[in-house]
Parts: sequence; structure tokens; C-alpha cells
Amino acid sequence: MTILVIEDDIKTGDYLQKGLSESGYSVDLARNGIDGLHLAREQRYELLILDVMLPGKDGWQVMEEIRQSSDVPVIFLSARDQVQDRIHGLRLGADDYLVKPFSFTELILRVHTLLRRGVTHEPTTLRLADLELDPIRRKVTRNGLTIPLTNKEFTLLHLLMRRQGEALPRTVIASQVWDMNFDSDTNVVDVAIKRLRAKVDTPFEQKLIHTVRSIGYMLVEDP
Repeated sequence: MTILVIEDDIKTGDYLQKGLSESGYSVDLARNGIDGLHLAREQRYELLILDVMLPGKDGWQVMEEIRQSSDVPVIFLSARDQVQDRIHGLRLGADDYLVKPFSFTELILRVHTLLRRGVTHEPTTLRLADLELDPIRRKVTRNGLTIPLTNKEFTLLHLLMRRQGEALPRTVIASQVWDMNFDSDTNVVDVAIKRLRAKVDTPFEQKLIHTVRSIGYMLVEDP
């Protein structure tokens, strides 16, 4: 499998090329956004590892142009660690976002996961029964009625809808929504679910958010 690394820092780029090659991948390396975009368009890659702060074209621009014609899996690798940066990268179509400094072992695990999963970009609008969620416009409606949600409530519902029909442990929900390790003495997940239910389920006859005993919660039409 061939991976394209687009990274302008010489030490980091060389380190990634060497480490990925030793892990069994064929690796091409571009030192700026223009060269990286050219390679991504001209050759077939199974995965791209893309820095954000690049000369020529930055990573955001490269990502936007790649997504105009390709669904190749992309991991952003960046020193920009603000939540809004991660959200922006994922909204542009990236599959993952890893903050520098990073663990190479973690990077390899994420690479393996993406390559095993393949390209699975979600549809523009997620639907279950009469519930709809638009991740781009950050809009939620049910039975045609707009449901106002806080940022965390939206993120929580987005997770449940992306993995509808799957029983999600509280540990997974806490790590995905709050970026925290779950403490059994903390009821943050249960409180958030209760508030989300009050908006998404309580006003409607059909209930979609269900408790899975001893595990967590899942979104499904028929439990």
C-alpha cells in the first residue's frame, strides 16, 4: 500500500517516511502543499498524511481541492491543537486528526484502522425515522421541526446517529464527545443523554434514544 506524506518540517517528514517504510508501506514525501496536491492528483494512494501549516498551499486548501475529486482517506497531522481546528479539518473531509507531538505507535494504529475500514464518508444528512441531522449546517430537525441543541448536545447526537443501531459504552461516548477518560463516578454522559432526550424524544411519540443495560446508549427505531 502506498501512502503520501505532505509535511514541510524536514525532520518530521523524514521520520514519517522512514517509520512508515519500516512498517511495510511504500511512502512518497512532498515538502509543500503544491507538490503534495500534484502528487495526490497524479498518482493513486491508499492514504494521505497531511500537515496543516504548509508553504505554497496550506493543508486546508489541499484538503478542499483533494475532496473535489477523491475520497482517499486523509489524516491531518498538525501542531494546531484547538478544538475548532480539529472540527474544521473534519468538516473539510478529513478522516482523522492527530495533534503534534504525536506517538508514532498511535499514528500507525490510526493508519491501520483507516486502511482496514476503507473509504466510508458519511452522507451529507443523517436520518433515522423522522429525525434528520445536517453536520455541515449543524441543523437538527424532527418531523420537520427544528430542534435547537448546544454544541455538546449536537456532538453527542451526531455520534449516536453515525453509529445508529450500535450500543455505545459510556467510555466511548465520553472520549468522543468530551475528549476525556470516563470515570465511573462521573454522570456527565447520563446527564447529557437526559437533556438530549428531553429535546429529541420527549415531545414525540416514537422514542429513538435507548438505554442498553450495563453498557450505555444507542439510537435505533426499534430497540
